[in-house]
Amino acid sequence: MGFGEGKALPAAVRRTGAALLIAATAVLAVLALDRIFPPDLSRLHAAGVEVFDRDGRTLSVLPAPGGVWRLRTAVADVPPVLTELLVAAEDRRFRSHPGVDPVALGRAVVQWVRAGRVVSGGSTLTMQAARLLEPRPRTLRSKVIEIFRALQLEARFGKDEILGIWLTLAPQGGNIEGMRAGSLAWFGRPAARLDAAESALLVALARRPASLRPDRHPDAARAARDAVLARRGGPAAGMSEADRALSIAADMPGRRRDMPRLAPHLAREMARGATGHVTLTLDAPLQRATERLAAEILPTLPDRAALAIVVADVATREVRALIGGEWGAESRAGALDLTRAVRSPGSALKPFLYAMAFERGIATPGSIVADLPRHFGEYAPENFSRDFAGRVTAAQALRMSLNLPAVALLDQVGALRFASALKAAGAAPRLPPGADASLPLALGGAGTTLREMVALYATIADHGRARPLRLTPGPPADPQQVVERRAADAVGAILVQNFPGGGPTGVAWKTGTSWGGRDAWAMGFDARHVAGVWIGRPDGTAMPGATGRQGALPVLARVFALLPEAPREGLRVVADAPRQAAPVDRLRLLFPPPGAALAEDAGPVVLRAAGGRRPLTFLVDGAPLRSEPARREVAWSPPGPGAYRVTVLDADGVAAAVALRVRGAEQAPSAGITITLVPAAAP
Repeated sequence: MGFGEGKALPAAVRRTGAALLIAATAVLAVLALDRIFPPDLSRLHAAGVEVFDRDGRTLSVLPAPGGVWRLRTAVADVPPVLTELLVAAEDRRFRSHPGVDPVALGRAVVQWVRAGRVVSGGSTLTMQAARLLEPRPRTLRSKVIEIFRALQLEARFGKDEILGIWLTLAPQGGNIEGMRAGSLAWFGRPAARLDAAESALLVALARRPASLRPDRHPDAARAARDAVLARRGGPAAGMSEADRALSIAADMPGRRRDMPRLAPHLAREMARGATGHVTLTLDAPLQRATERLAAEILPTLPDRAALAIVVADVATREVRALIGGEWGAESRAGALDLTRAVRSPGSALKPFLYAMAFERGIATPGSIVADLPRHFGEYAPENFSRDFAGRVTAAQALRMSLNLPAVALLDQVGALRFASALKAAGAAPRLPPGADASLPLALGGAGTTLREMVALYATIADHGRARPLRLTPGPPADPQQVVERRAADAVGAILVQNFPGGGPTGVAWKTGTSWGGRDAWAMGFDARHVAGVWIGRPDGTAMPGATGRQGALPVLARVFALLPEAPREGLRVVADAPRQAAPVDRLRLLFPPPGAALAEDAGPVVLRAAGGRRPLTFLVDGAPLRSEPARREVAWSPPGPGAYRVTVLDADGVAAAVALRVRGAEQAPSAGITITLVPAAAP
């Protein structure tokens, strides 16, 4: 029978309805509060970045904002014993309660009432995670907020995810937070490799990080660690015999270790904007060995000079080691990655130029080329030694790094075509604003970077096929054939030579020096690896007397000594590329000496030479003088004041030359006539 109109509802029904209404209102209120005040996860997300090598080994760790060493840590990142110890020590009913443990909370209230102070906080791991996310003073109000936040976390995350919050944010002393950062700082290895005693120490340290730091309070830290180990079997079980033996054997860390910092320049570059971790193509053992080598060499370099090194795999173009330059905190240069600095490569571009000349049939390795004074319009290049070798093979000219033959080849190849080929090979030359590619490009008259030079030499090593260097794992780019295989292989064969002073064999190498010794280069490759070394000052100032051969080449030899020996096939010296033997008695001019100045009325001048194989030919500004074949001298009368160039050639085509100035009768000896010489590119 239904209720009639006007009849009141039974009291029980009214109470039930009111209770449901109150419950619904409470639920709506909680949901509204949850929506209005969601948990703040910003500290969890503000983690540092870990940089791994190609095999997953830690190369470098970068801190979170504010300089805190904090790494995202999941349950899978730590050994099972660590989470077992954590739950046993902090919250045995963690897997069953909804974020708040009524039993533990009630016990804490009773203890507080009896003792008049807080004896135990009754905090669950979920409540601790909430406090780590939003640190606040230990007050009753804070505890209520933690309870609310714990319920929110339990509604949003699974138990292992909540453990991940704790494992990421738990304090570990100073500016270290989380188990992964704590493991690196106190034990110098990944958290996954911790044993039970080490895990127990990190769990204990999170309770009172200031008073339990093992480097400052070892006895207190040991006691706290043992207490955590004893909790594993239950509150009354005590420490097991196995844990007792482990505790006795385990030492306290005596110091806080530095965070991993291999490849700091590249790590900063690749971690920018990344979260969690980044994997690079570097090889951690090789990177570490190369950094040790750089640290040994840096003190021997000219004042304020820096060193940069790049090693890459020829087949994949993956970079295996990279030294960006000085990295000391006291030096501003430490912030600069000098493998990316644009610098003049000097003669280091010549091998690619010769490959293009071989490809186009302009020359072969055995072609005879002339290293003699020559003008290209207003451009008059000279060799670094300021003398000339005469007639040599193209292979000898490249190995000796002669400038005149290189400029002559570029004149035939075409500067614009050469620049375009360099760009296709990954080493686009940087020219001054508004300038076009021209003949000085053969001697380094443009800018490039060490990374680009390594890519260029990898092209030669890989039979003329160009690919970009790679810093992160992945499939290599499709190769582009920028120079014919036979031409690239011929250049590689020419450049295979022993390192001066000894070193690995089977390496093709070339050096380069920019004007004024600002940049010293050494580039090399074998059948497996390509490497480049750059030495210079970060501010670009000159290092007088520095050359690639004297400064960078010995470093390159030591770099290749770190690498596994590569197969020799593919780098055999070709038959028409013989080594250049130094003459027993080098041809040289005895008079005039370099920079001599003569008076116009001094009368005939006797030009004298020594060394070389007769007959000798004397030339002034390229015009031969009449002389007797058996003699090593000839008379010459200057036709008038001005600048002249005196050259002597021997029967083998070897040449020597000096500049000479003749003053007019009205000129004072101190007046002088300025002779401008084109800066020579060093080998």
